[in-house]
Amino acid sequence: MATTLRPRPAAITLTPTAEARIAALMAQAPADAIGVRLSTPRRGCSGLAYSVDYVTEAKPLDERIDTPGGTLFVDGASILYLIGSTMDWVEDDFTAGFVFDNPNAKGACGCGESFTV
Repeated sequence: MATTLRPRPAAITLTPTAEARIAALMAQAPADAIGVRLSTPRRGCSGLAYSVDYVTEAKPLDERIDTPGGTLFVDGASILYLIGSTMDWVEDDFTAGFVFDNPNAKGACGCGESFTV
């Protein structure tokens, strides 16, 4: 009897506004960009920060999330810090940026720039 594998759910969930922002980024991306990568470099007073950058090639351990407007690659070294997170894009009169609801974050710095797990 053959075993059928069901599709694995994405490591993170993107809201429609986050997907629209990725589409907007890809519309103005450099010609060699294949998508954007979400990573968590060590930075800030709490240790880790969220970073979204253009990517020209996928790394073997990247998690790939296809959206209607482009591809989001989640850095393989960051995936354990991000599983179960929701990525949103928020704009108001004063700021605009990606916002993360991360169940793995145990704390954040006062300015919201970095987090700990």
